[in-house]
Amino acid sequence: MQINRYEDEDETDLRELYRTIIDRKKFIFLFTTIVTLTSLGYVFLKTPIYEATALIEIGSYKMYNNDKKNNNNNDNNNNERVILDNNTQLARRLNILYIDMLKNKKDRVSKIETIKIPKNTKNFIEIKSLSTSNKLAIKEISNVVLFVQKKHQKILDDIKQQREAEIKNIDIKIDNINKRTIPLLAKKIKLQEQTILDFKTQVENISKNLKKIENTNPSLSALKLMEKRDLTSFIIKLNTQLMDMRDKKSELSTTAINSLKKEKAIVSSLLLSHNYKNTQIVGEIMTNDFPVKPKKKLMVVVSFVTAFILSIFIVFFLNFIRDEKQKRV
Repeated sequence: MQINRYEDEDETDLRELYRTIIDRKKFIFLFTTIVTLTSLGYVFLKTPIYEATALIEIGSYKMYNNDKKNNNNNDNNNNERVILDNNTQLARRLNILYIDMLKNKKDRVSKIETIKIPKNTKNFIEIKSLSTSNKLAIKEISNVVLFVQKKHQKILDDIKQQREAEIKNIDIKIDNINKRTIPLLAKKIKLQEQTILDFKTQVENISKNLKKIENTNPSLSALKLMEKRDLTSFIIKLNTQLMDMRDKKSELSTTAINSLKKEKAIVSSLLLSHNYKNTQIVGEIMTNDFPVKPKKKLMVVVSFVTAFILSIFIVFFLNFIRDEKQKRV
């Protein structure tokens, strides 16, 4: 019997709550409608905020060409291109310049929202901007990219100038070998050949004299033999030096000059435009036709649900106050 009595009381309470809601339905309807309409007004009067996102590839330049790479099997392919900037340090600098330093600036219609590094990348950064229009959001990102491009173009120009200077130095070395070192060696070789001929003539003269005096003057003959032997040894030594000079001349004329020409060709190939890449946007700056803020549907739905629940709470609260007053009376 007691359980049935509790169930009857619960049913009575639910009926009273339902009657209260029905009795106050106009208030609930008006309150919910006013709040929802207010939310709609705010949503449509609020300036829409659009978002633009861009993936930026940091520029690079080629360190050596494929021919040079193939000569060293230990080289790593990842070392073939040198990245112009460390993406972590670059992102940190840009965050300071375009987010931290401008965050207190008033009346801004566009701003950089985030600058971050995509996972597992070394030469990419991602930039996100917010503005009152897609056009302004794109312009905000373009300004950042242009700033980075100017900095990185200076680095590329310096690299090109260094390589142009290297080519000039190689030309100077080749010119020095052709116009100074080789002619000087040729002159020394000619002088050495003449010296050897002179000594050979002396040896021949000594040989002729020996035949005349070998029987008449044995002492002088012995001295002449020693002199002939010394001259012959000296001629052998001069011939060895002559061969070394000829080898050196040949090496300079072929191996050294060819090596310098090959080095020049390698550096010249590195001056080709495709070996240099400035920082650029990958693809296009991505935008959306719909604003990211405010989220109209979500705000209206949340406002409606909140207003409806709040109106019911107000009705119950007012009803509670009225019952309390009646009990006191």
